[in-house]
Amino acid sequence: MSGIRKVGSLVATSVLADDQAGVRPQFEQPGMCMAYLDPALTIRQANPEFFRQFGTTSEDVCGRRFQELVHPSVQQPLLRQFSGLVEGRRQRFATHVVALRQEESREDSAFSSTLTAISVRGGTPGDAAILVMMPPGQASAEEAGVVTNRKKILTEIDARILEGIAAGISTVPLASRLYLSRQGVEYHVTGLLRKLKVPNRAALVSRAYSMGVLKVGMWPPKVVEEFIK
Repeated sequence: MSGIRKVGSLVATSVLADDQAGVRPQFEQPGMCMAYLDPALTIRQANPEFFRQFGTTSEDVCGRRFQELVHPSVQQPLLRQFSGLVEGRRQRFATHVVALRQEESREDSAFSSTLTAISVRGGTPGDAAILVMMPPGQASAEEAGVVTNRKKILTEIDARILEGIAAGISTVPLASRLYLSRQGVEYHVTGLLRKLKVPNRAALVSRAYSMGVLKVGMWPPKVVEEFIK
């Protein structure tokens, strides 16, 4: 664990310097999940709490991209946040994420948490790293209101119709775009309302985002591929 000790000394300096921003109390919180990433967002080292929380081991997770450990619906906005650190446009950010435990057999396969990322730079290029911190006591998947087992609940045409509704396209143009009749579109919309247990189109879009079926921060709207049959 020499790598984690090395980055730890760099992080301590950064945290002390940024105490006014409220980072230090979070850093010192017992049970804090911590990992450091290289500029390509590859996980290089992590503390035991990180492995415990994600239900994995050093051998399984080190060398993987961090974005593989979060729900597909939040990957794109999270990558945009990380790019600001990598490109030197910011020093830190904090954001809400839904992370995925790697033990697929567990019912609580996901948890909701606040992720804080800090850019850490040492005296040489090889010392550059991104520290990722997540506090204990995260909400479960059920509390987060997110579908985490990524069941294939939508057909291809359902997905395209849902994307169209989320983009604000009305029935007739949507029917023309998908080579369907107006009645065909309405039939699929009714099925989507029933499937997601909502009363109208506005609630359908809201529910799809809350479940993680639609990718956050993407325009035009796009359904997460893992939900399509």
